Amino acid sequence: MAGAAALAATARARAEAPATSFKVGTLAFGTVHWVMETIRRNGFDTAQGFAVAPTLLASSEAARIAFLGGSVDTIVNDIFFAARLKAEGRPLQFLPFSSTEGALIAKPTSTIRDVGDLKGKSIGVSGGPLDKNWLILRADAQKSARLDLAKDARPAFGAPPLLAAKVDAGELDCGLLYWSDAARLEAKGFRRVLDTESIVARLGAPGRVAIGGFLLHPETSPATRAGFAKAVRRANDLLANEPKAWDPLRPLMRAPDEATFQALKAAYLRGVPTKPRAAEIADAQAFFAVVAGLGGAALVGEATSLPADLYVDAAALN
Repeated sequence: MAGAAALAATARARAEAPATSFKVGTLAFGTVHWVMETIRRNGFDTAQGFAVAPTLLASSEAARIAFLGGSVDTIVNDIFFAARLKAEGRPLQFLPFSSTEGALIAKPTSTIRDVGDLKGKSIGVSGGPLDKNWLILRADAQKSARLDLAKDARPAFGAPPLLAAKVDAGELDCGLLYWSDAARLEAKGFRRVLDTESIVARLGAPGRVAIGGFLLHPETSPATRAGFAKAVRRANDLLANEPKAWDPLRPLMRAPDEATFQALKAAYLRGVPTKPRAAEIADAQAFFAVVAGLGGAALVGEATSLPADLYVDAAALN
């Protein structure tokens, strides 16, 4: 009923004139694009007095540069980068987006079973040498197997789709891939060796934490900030309750078959944050303390903790 009602309200929402354009930096192959398309198609933005303007960017690094330079109003990045900026004196805010993170993927016949088996192996790493998944994996390998994967393995950094293709073709022994690319390979029979969530769990962190979130400039008005949070929440509610809402997203998802489509859909919905703000912050602070202690300055810069005021205010989240 909720999904049908939201779809029926589209015409009314679109009739409202948007007060401002809100530029959302997104990767062409990223899941943020799915959400923005859902918001735009259903008028969830104009209902809040603004219009999302997706801005396609080439890479995660390009997204960071665009955000810091002010050419986009928001991007999705991780709490470590957000805390790092906060510690540098940038008063940004963080809106939780997803708890689904990267995974180490290998062929089913691979001898790689855990981090200790990565010595001498070629690893495709999505995002680059400062990617959170890579730094967390390195920290775990150092702690559990006394390996420095930067030296003891053969990391190859690059664009996520390219690295996934190389893993698929057998050109790399394994891949530390973003969850969407990992899901695609799993649908083809590849094996999940471990993932970031399982690593942090065995390191003693609490339950699932939304590591990824929208970074919002302090210049963004409280009304737009709250409106954007509500639009994202409405889009996620629609995707969770209305199967037909996924149909327009299929071209963006690049799913070659039904199995891949369903795997991507399930993985995305599994990561949508559902905890109250206070619980999310408490779990994130405990998680941050564990991981920052392992990743050090390379991961969190000068940040020593995760401040509660980093998170978008309760009125926008609840």
